[in-house]
Amino acid sequence: MNPNFSKMRFGFFFPLTFMMREIKIDTKLSIYDSVAELSEEVKTLMQKAIEARIQAYAPYSKFNVGAALLLDNGQIVTGSNQENAAYPSGLCAERVAIFYAGAQYPKAKILKIAITAGSTMSVTDKPIPPCGACRQSIFEYEYKQDESIEIYFMGETGEVYKSDSIENLLPLTFDKKFL
Repeated sequence: MNPNFSKMRFGFFFPLTFMMREIKIDTKLSIYDSVAELSEEVKTLMQKAIEARIQAYAPYSKFNVGAALLLDNGQIVTGSNQENAAYPSGLCAERVAIFYAGAQYPKAKILKIAITAGSTMSVTDKPIPPCGACRQSIFEYEYKQDESIEIYFMGETGEVYKSDSIENLLPLTFDKKFL
C-alpha cells in the first residue's frame, strides 16, 4: 500500500494531508574588523585566549584553540584544547576553561568568553565558532547563572564576531526541562 494514502472504511483510499509548517531562525552577530576595534577589556581577554592557544596540545589535528573567560569576580580563566590519541578523550579549549571556572569559582558568573583558533598548517583568518559540544556547555552555564554570556570569536587574524548570547549560535537549546 502506498504510504501516502489512508484506507478508510469500505475500502476507499484517500490521500493523507500533512500540514508542514516552518520556523525561521535568525542569528544576530556583531562583526569587528579586527581586535583593535574591541574595548580594552575584551582586547585583554582575547590576548589571554591567544596566549592559551599557543599552549594548546594538538599534535593530531594541528588545530590550536584558546579560550579566556571573564568572571564577575574579576578573575580571568583560560583554557586550551587538549588532544589525546584516543580522540574522544580530548577536550576543547572552551570546556577546559568553563569546567575549571566551575570547579574553582563555583559561585562566580561568566560574563564574557573570548575564543581564538589557528592551524599550524595554514593561516586561519576567519572567525571559528565553538563546536556543538562547547555551545551546549556554554548554554548550561547561561542557564545555571540565568544570565547571557557575551561570546567573542576569531581565527588567528582578521574579523572578530560577537554574540550577545549562546542562543544566537545554538537557537534550539536542550536543558533540564527536557529530562
